[in-house]
Amino acid sequence: MGLSGNTTLIIAKKASKIVSCCKMKRKLAKLNELRERASLGGGSKRIEAQHAKGKLTARERINLLFDAGTFEEIDPFVVHRCVNLGMDKEHYLGDAVVVGYGKVNNRLAFAFSQDFTVLGGTLSGVSGEKICKVMDMAARVGAPCIGIFDSGGARIQEGAESLHACGEMFLRNTMYSGVIPQISIILGPSAGGAVYSPALTDFVFMVKGSGRSFITGPSVVKEVTWEEISADELGGAHVNAIKSGNAHFMVETEKECFYLVRKLLSFFPQNWKEKPALVDVGDVPQRRDEELASIVPTSPSKAYEMRKVIDRIVDKGDFLEVQERFARNVVVGFARIGGRSTGIVANQPLHLAGVLNIDASDKVARFVRFCDCFNIPLVTLVDVPGYMPGTQQEFGGIIRHGAKVLFAYSEATVPKISVVLRKAYGGAYIAMSSRSLKSDVCYAWPSAEIAVMGPEGAVNIIFHEEIIGASNPEEKREQMIRKYREEFANPYPSAAMGYLDDVIDPRETRYKIIKALEMLQEKEVAGPAKKHSNIPL
Repeated sequence: MGLSGNTTLIIAKKASKIVSCCKMKRKLAKLNELRERASLGGGSKRIEAQHAKGKLTARERINLLFDAGTFEEIDPFVVHRCVNLGMDKEHYLGDAVVVGYGKVNNRLAFAFSQDFTVLGGTLSGVSGEKICKVMDMAARVGAPCIGIFDSGGARIQEGAESLHACGEMFLRNTMYSGVIPQISIILGPSAGGAVYSPALTDFVFMVKGSGRSFITGPSVVKEVTWEEISADELGGAHVNAIKSGNAHFMVETEKECFYLVRKLLSFFPQNWKEKPALVDVGDVPQRRDEELASIVPTSPSKAYEMRKVIDRIVDKGDFLEVQERFARNVVVGFARIGGRSTGIVANQPLHLAGVLNIDASDKVARFVRFCDCFNIPLVTLVDVPGYMPGTQQEFGGIIRHGAKVLFAYSEATVPKISVVLRKAYGGAYIAMSSRSLKSDVCYAWPSAEIAVMGPEGAVNIIFHEEIIGASNPEEKREQMIRKYREEFANPYPSAAMGYLDDVIDPRETRYKIIKALEMLQEKEVAGPAKKHSNIPL
């Protein structure tokens, strides 16, 4: 007896479904095979070589940066288009960079991670396109972008296409500056034109022993200048962190590096339109610190550790210093005060008496401008004897560099609070967030000395004739210095003229700052219409 029409149709549908299922299984098997190939980058041997250098792979680094299980890769199957110089035989899925997005501290972030196992991480046209794609996406949705650099630079075989890719990255670094936070992490070589992408971003991290950044390598330096120098001596992490200031953070290991990157991001809003989130870490706003009453030495020439002041003011003493090893006469970094993310700027009496010189001026101005970009209030702790004198500084452009500090503070519209702890002399006093530069709240400790110059210099000028005409000039000079200090080198003349809002008990500094930050939280300032300003570079 034959099958009914309905039965035949059911059997046909089942057979078709089985065939479709088998086809999908084959397709999924191919997909999984391709994903596995892409995840291996340049292959197992090159991964082993990367590990043998003490370096992680591009994907291992991504896993350290992002919250577990949140990273979504983009363009894993892209391959380069070059057929010249044997490149038609060198194809790797994803090419030499891993890109995508995920969560960092449970907030959206984008990243690219150069893969040294693929053709030395060199930048091709397509890898540049991948990087630019995530940069554009990050700006479009308003989220930070982190670049992980480990590359031999532009891919020589691709010539102008590779150089064009570099230029496209530089353009986006510039366009999105002040729009979203941009962080660079140098974990391998970063040479030639490739160094300019990190240089255009907000913060640069380097790992000792592996991170290297220079325009021209040791062989070119030797050929052109006859200098013999190793790659690490020329552009290692310590050189960039201590001498040139190109690196903001130098760390020992990649694991420590990504921990600090995640911590740094916790202080920032997602983009320029937002304010940093309030984070209650359990510190008491009204907390007084008795040690602050005695932390400044009675002798104006004696040094002390400014970080001890910072630690006693900020929440739980948690302060993330930026450029710790460069221009050590000033201290800058991020902390929370009363739960609010805050940028701290302070003179450091332990180094060059806290004077402002060329490097310190650049360091302060850059930091102030970043905070202003992303709505992070500024607290400035002042103990500054002036700008650094001398021919080296004058010939090096201290006037131009010093003006950057004035420009940055004047331009900043975020809440600005200053506290003069001790010395505040001359133009350096003006530069360090004074009332003249529209600082919102200006405090001073009773130990403050606010004047055009120190008592010694002032007395030598004002009372010169009286001193040299005395029977004992040195005794007369000391007498006049004591008198000048009592009458003028103190905060009260400035307070009497309204240049200070209050002279405060040092032990109450934290609470005073917290109350001021609360008062200023809705501050809005509109400047004159313009295309853009022209900072003295």
